[in-house]
Amino acid sequence: MKNFILPLLVIASLWSCSKKEEQKAPQAKGFEMSNTMLQSMTTTKAELRNIENTYSFYGKISADANSYIDVYPLVGGNVLSVNVELGDYVKKGQVLATIRSTELAEVQKDVSDAKTDLLVAQNNLRVAKEMYEGKLNTERDISEAKSQLQKAQDQMQRASAVSTVYNVKKGNIYSVLAPINGYIVHKDINKDMQLRSDRSENIFDVANTANVWAIMNVNESDIDKISLGMSAQVSTLSYPDKVFDGKIDKIFKIIDPETNAMQARVVLNNANGLLIQESKATIKVSRSENKTALTVPSKAVIFDDNRSFVVVFKSRTDVKIKEVKVLKQFGDITYISEGLNEGEQVITNNQLLIYRSLNN
Repeated sequence: MKNFILPLLVIASLWSCSKKEEQKAPQAKGFEMSNTMLQSMTTTKAELRNIENTYSFYGKISADANSYIDVYPLVGGNVLSVNVELGDYVKKGQVLATIRSTELAEVQKDVSDAKTDLLVAQNNLRVAKEMYEGKLNTERDISEAKSQLQKAQDQMQRASAVSTVYNVKKGNIYSVLAPINGYIVHKDINKDMQLRSDRSENIFDVANTANVWAIMNVNESDIDKISLGMSAQVSTLSYPDKVFDGKIDKIFKIIDPETNAMQARVVLNNANGLLIQESKATIKVSRSENKTALTVPSKAVIFDDNRSFVVVFKSRTDVKIKEVKVLKQFGDITYISEGLNEGEQVITNNQLLIYRSLNN
């Protein structure tokens, strides 16, 4: 009997020691965010939004045709000077070139003749009034003198206006002036060039580029995807990291038979001058659907092992990884179809570090 009791006492003693060791052993602690991690962390709520559809088109940057002016020589002659080069910025009224022309002799003669006729008419009216006071003529004579004076004044105004348009100076020289503020985008004139009086080509083009157009080519199959007022984001090869925002303000309802494409226009602010005429452009337009989906910032989504995840934050000790199904991505916004609830807070900064910690 004693031999039986002794083993039982040994077993009981060992069990008691094991139990005490279990009670003394610290329990495994769950994930807890540090103060540093909490301070550097940012979160965003999952929001329900209308789904945006995005379409990409190709096109080019063009000058605003309403602020693009061709400059022609008013008369033929010899080019004395050209004061600007291609690409120069000019102000309205600035002298672009000076030209000497024998054709201006007639303009100057018309001004001179008009001045003489005006002086004669003024003198005739004065004489007619003096004779009327001396009862040597009638009121009809005064009326006739006034009529002749009015004709002389009108002729003088016309001759002066023509002279002003031609910017006539002494020596049969006239100046070609910039019609608007803008850049010289075309130049076909050089010093000592002889301009023919029957020349039909322009010598300068001046374009005001404060606003420019992005002309997009829309394939016939995509015409139903665009409409007036749609927001557009434009990027160019020159500045691929910059996005210029605008809206479709005109759709040209004509299809080019050679390209089977229609054109649409986006007006862009170009106060900084970064958008250059004729440069290639990519134009992305978007439109809102009647369907909604949860959205989170695209930077919050973690792509791992061909699956998508977000890290959901409730408290420093309640942080979870959730697998989500991505419906689509539109720029900085990702649409979620499954795996997330509206209003849940997703981590948008350092989430990859937290994701790895939770997985470990």
